Amino acid sequence: MMQIQYSAAKTTDELQQILLLQKENFRHKNDVEEEREQGFVTVQHDIELLTKMNQIAPHIIATDGDNVIGYALAMTKHFRDEIPVLHSMFVLLDDLMVEDKKLGTENFLVMGQICIDKNYRGKGIFQGLYAHYFQLYKPNYTYIITEVAERNVRSLQAHFKVGFKDVHRYDEPGFETWVVLMY
Repeated sequence: MMQIQYSAAKTTDELQQILLLQKENFRHKNDVEEEREQGFVTVQHDIELLTKMNQIAPHIIATDGDNVIGYALAMTKHFRDEIPVLHSMFVLLDDLMVEDKKLGTENFLVMGQICIDKNYRGKGIFQGLYAHYFQLYKPNYTYIITEVAERNVRSLQAHFKVGFKDVHRYDEPGFETWVVLMY
């Protein structure tokens, strides 16, 4: 029987398990049909960066016993230059107008990535991770921002279901069309 618990990541073992889930769900590791049906993640972290991020804003995990079966990463603006593939997103966010305000001047948190183990999908864990995430972070941040590849329909639908709004779309030549979402 599943005993799903939600908490902030605290141990190196939990962070290592996040990296394993991330690796299993990285785009292009799976075939195109599986990506369309199951979704995918587009960034791979290393343990050093994941640990630094967790020290400033803890990642939220879902566990079943001792196993991390889902996660939602938290990334403050401090990390804008730490992940080269995300640099263009942060540059865009600096000048993006949201609710008549330049987002770069606002206090926002980037939801860096969310992923659920394939065996646990469709069981409300995505919503549970975000409920815990919003409870922890929404009191301290005006906005929670994330971006999802436009072709990652499963992830987009799940984000809309928990209350994210589409605030901008842009093309990254030779890579993806991105949908910037805000909560």
